[in-house]
Amino acid sequence: MAFAKLMIIGNLGRDPEMRYTPSGRPVTEFSVAVSHSKPDGSGGWIDEGTDWFRVTVWGDRAERAAEQFRKGNKVFAEGRFRTREYETRDGQKRISLEITADNVISLERGGRDEGEGGYAPPFKADARPSSPPVRRDAGAEDVPSDLDDLPF
Repeated sequence: MAFAKLMIIGNLGRDPEMRYTPSGRPVTEFSVAVSHSKPDGSGGWIDEGTDWFRVTVWGDRAERAAEQFRKGNKVFAEGRFRTREYETRDGQKRISLEITADNVISLERGGRDEGEGGYAPPFKADARPSSPPVRRDAGAEDVPSDLDDLPF
């Protein structure tokens, strides 16, 4: 058995494109640019190029990605990796780097109009809507916990 998994952090090269399969399952595709650079020895950086990845997201995560992601957003993507060889219209052979995402996370901060800010929650394969966590104190009613109450 063979398995290839990849994790990347990069910027969206275009807005996500969502469509539905004939059975009604949502799928969203977007491209992510991962840039490489190294120090030049005098305090600056030398650009070593950019790798482009085609990311595919399925199900509920696909709908959320299409709603929330925009061109230029920084994202983390993790999933199954494969390469695909194809030929361009002018006959050149190219290789496409593709990820079928298990997790995608926006690394963009929320705007001020979205409350206190913070980072967007991950889109996990088995994510389900849930109620807020509940703190159970002895002799007290169930009180939703507040992240501001955490000691760190």
